Amino acid sequence: MTQQPPAAPTAIQLPDYTKADQQEILGDGDDPFGVASVGLAWLAKDLHFGVRHGGRLVAHAGLVRLPVAIGEGETEVMGVGGVAVAPEVRGRGLARLVLAAALDHGRTLGPRHALLFCRPPLVALYERLGWQPVDGDVRVEQPEGRVVTMPLRTMVTPLRAGADWPSGAVRLRSLPM
Repeated sequence: MTQQPPAAPTAIQLPDYTKADQQEILGDGDDPFGVASVGLAWLAKDLHFGVRHGGRLVAHAGLVRLPVAIGEGETEVMGVGGVAVAPEVRGRGLARLVLAAALDHGRTLGPRHALLFCRPPLVALYERLGWQPVDGDVRVEQPEGRVVTMPLRTMVTPLRAGADWPSGAVRLRSLPM
């Protein structure tokens, strides 16, 4: 009897995403995304996409639709956050897979761009996945009405052909995702 090779992983939309799901991917450390030191409050995502391997959740990306001001204009972006791949399966294309599923869904929701924030060591990964750094400072809201400059790198990718990122100062009109 010949054995079938294991099926290639696929990304699916998750009905929800809990702290236990995050721990299944990244473990139960105090700062799983390495961003606690920036001292920001973060917005929960509305939509979740994941990859399961051997019955275990090993990758995740979340989406949330957000208002943003760019220059003198107002628009919306698909905010991408909570991107995670379990350490033992990194380097297998799972970030690309789960982000593609999230962005494919995001394309159906209207915004022309997706936006994310990442630590400097991850910029090259996102660039390989088609994301581009945003020039200049990006301001984000925080509790009590504070507006702060985002200390992480802001990156953007188009969700539509010909969707050029506008020039001008950027202010996310919400908590960062």
